[in-house]
Amino acid sequence: MAEKKSYMPQSTAGLIRYFESEKELIKLKPEHVVAIALAFSFIVIIARFLI
Repeated sequence: MAEKKSYMPQSTAGLIRYFESEKELIKLKPEHVVAIALAFSFIVIIARFLI
C-alpha cells in the first residue's frame, strides 16, 4: 500500500524538509555554550593582565 503524503504550503515546505534532513555533527546544550564563552573570556582577561 502506498504511503500517505502530507502536503504543505509551498512557502514552508522547503524549509521544513531542509531541517529534517540536516544532521547535527556536534550537539551542545545552551549551558555548555555559555560556559565555554565565559571560560574563554576569563582566559583572555587573565592573559591581558599577565602580558
